[in-house]
Amino acid sequence: MFLRLLFVLLMALNIAVGAWLLLGQPYAHNGNAVDPGVRELRLLSEMPQPVATVAAPSIAASVATAAPVSLPAPAAPVNTPPPRPAQPVPQICLALGPFATPQDLRNARQALGAQVTRMRSRQEQINQPNGFWVYLPATSSHAQALELARQLGARNIKDYFVVSSGDQPNTVSLGLFKDPANARKRRDEVVAAGFPARLSERSETVPEYWLDLVANNSPRFEWRNRVRASGVNSHSTSCF
Repeated sequence: MFLRLLFVLLMALNIAVGAWLLLGQPYAHNGNAVDPGVRELRLLSEMPQPVATVAAPSIAASVATAAPVSLPAPAAPVNTPPPRPAQPVPQICLALGPFATPQDLRNARQALGAQVTRMRSRQEQINQPNGFWVYLPATSSHAQALELARQLGARNIKDYFVVSSGDQPNTVSLGLFKDPANARKRRDEVVAAGFPARLSERSETVPEYWLDLVANNSPRFEWRNRVRASGVNSHSTSCF
């Protein structure tokens, strides 16, 4: 009797356990465990693995939908003032001379060639004193001039000659002197002897050679260090 009762209890217990296993599991039926309209919660391990090939379009889409990158605005042009024109170098214009000979002039041109901007040579004719002449005025004929010369010899006056041609014919020359004091002394001696002696300053036309130049007005330009001819000076002249 006891065994039969124990068998019945074990059978009832097995039936109860089976019913609990069948009806008591939350996912064992098709019913939802959440309220309607609420998404079902799942564990991360239960989610399906994403396919690698599907990620590429999403990346491209994210790039396409990304906010556009704004480029920096071009810089505004800077108003740069135009360059100032170069200031002209001040120049001086000089005339060098007079040179005694054409060769002295050529030497000066060669010595100054690299130091000047422009230069030109020129020749001028000038009258310069050539001494003091003591003479007796011209007579009306050459014979009268010879007679006057004999009279000078008779008075012991020497060093004379009769001029027979040129711009003073039929005059009696008593000498040409460089020193005006000696010329006056000779004239006074002849006048004291009774003859109308005269004194005049003689001049002659001679050439002068000049060099005109234009150079930069700087302390480095000093023509005296290069021109060796004596008697040469300088003065300002018009530029050319």
